Formats: sequence, structure tokens, C-alpha cells
Amino acid sequence: MFCGFEIRINTPIFVSHFENGVLNFNYFNKNLVESISYKTQSANKATVERGWVVVDADSQILGRLASQVARIIRGKHKASYTPHVDCGDRVIVINADKIRLTGKKWDDKQYIRHTGYPGGQRVTTPKQMKAKSASLIVENAVRGMLPKNRLGRKLFKNLYVYNDGEHPHEAQNPQEVKF
Repeated sequence: MFCGFEIRINTPIFVSHFENGVLNFNYFNKNLVESISYKTQSANKATVERGWVVVDADSQILGRLASQVARIIRGKHKASYTPHVDCGDRVIVINADKIRLTGKKWDDKQYIRHTGYPGGQRVTTPKQMKAKSASLIVENAVRGMLPKNRLGRKLFKNLYVYNDGEHPHEAQNPQEVKF
């Protein structure tokens, strides 16, 4: 009896792995690891499959829309998601001028930036940004939900925001996604 199990020395599978009456477990562990047929596959630049997605921002709440768009751009909706690789889809956001903000955020929310010079802090509201271009509001929200590094800057280039309902990317056959 060995560890509560009966092992017969004359069994051919164990003969070569029995040394001095002790079973060599290292042999079995090594062969077990080498025989596993399912290894974790990490996506890389060559194996990533990208698509195009259209999102309609008409009457969508800004933060909720931006978090879903950032998730698609990052590729977290795919089974092959790899954190350090750009494996997401390209996202087209249309009707950005019809985005919604809850409460009094059109006047109370502030976007703060700095020019780099002394006393150069500048403050704008979403209402002022919408007067310039409503796409800036969506771009700013999505950019804030992406990583703050080289990968994040590369991922941000996969976002295309348009104020009206038309876009010039019909040739890519984008799929429409509803949130």
C-alpha cells in the first residue's frame, strides 16, 4: 500500500517511473503539462480581427454611452481580449449633437484645461463646447475612459464622431449597435 492506493510494480506503465520503491511524480506532472491541448491564446497585431460599429447617440446619456463605446474600442466585448493589444473595433458615433446630460450639467459641469503658461487655466462648460462642436463632448468623455498611455492614444484613433446622422464610412459595412 502506498498513500492509501495499491500500486503493482509489474504494471508496465509504472515500471519505468518507479525508483527505489517510490513513484516519480515529476515525470507525470511534466508530461501532463506538455499534453494539455488548451493553452491561453493571447491576441497580437497579426491575429486581431477588427470590425466597424455604428452607434446612434440620439437621446443617449453621455456617460453611459461613452463607457459602452470605450468598452468596444478597447475590445473587452471579445473573447480574445488582451489588455496590452489594440484588439477592439472601430466605432462611429452619429448624432452627437443630440446627446443628453442629466440634471443641470449643461451649465454646472466644467472642463478644465491649462495652456501651459502662468495663469493659463481655462474653464469651459458643455454648453460652450456644444456651440463649437458637439463631437468634442463625446470625444472628451470617451478619451477619459481609455488608458492614459501609448495604447490609449492609439485606441482613441479608432473613434469617429459625427454631429449629424451621416458618416463617410459606408464602404466598411459597419454593424449598428444599440445600447
